[in-house]
Amino acid sequence: MTTTTPQEEIEDMLARIAMGDRKAFSALYQRTSAKLFGICLRVLADRAEAEEALQEVFLRIWNKAGMYRANGYSPMTWLITIARNISVDRRRRRPAAASDGLDVAEILADPGPGPEAQTIARDDGDRLQMCLSELPPDRAMMVQRAYLDGDTYADLADLTGVKLNTVRTWLRRSLLQLRECLSR
Repeated sequence: MTTTTPQEEIEDMLARIAMGDRKAFSALYQRTSAKLFGICLRVLADRAEAEEALQEVFLRIWNKAGMYRANGYSPMTWLITIARNISVDRRRRRPAAASDGLDVAEILADPGPGPEAQTIARDDGDRLQMCLSELPPDRAMMVQRAYLDGDTYADLADLTGVKLNTVRTWLRRSLLQLRECLSR
């Protein structure tokens, strides 16, 4: 009996989606939409806009699944990058005077994730925080601002006074270190 890892399962789904398999697409949506929505929501801070961004994310996944290359890297990283990039692009397109305040109806409309999802997210969050604490504080801050808050590399370079290429190198090394820590 051969068991597949979650990474292999998602890679298989992406390969089947590239061939137009709607069942694989549905399975991928069920498996990843909550996490990808969380990323969209974190970057955009607006539930309705995050829902639209998530729809755009899955449209892009459907159209570009053939571009994913299984190379030992996590397919979730590829999916998260798509969600983050779409969300950051949407945030940049906002009018300068747009308000980030939530409407009362939006707050009351959706109670959020259930207890099981909250527990899983909390466990994942705890593991991530533990791994982030292994990074130097300035690198951990950069990772959080770039991948959770949606800051660009240029924003981080301006913020820290570090050259843009150095920021890129630090982030890449930090992500490799996080991946190693999370795989333990």
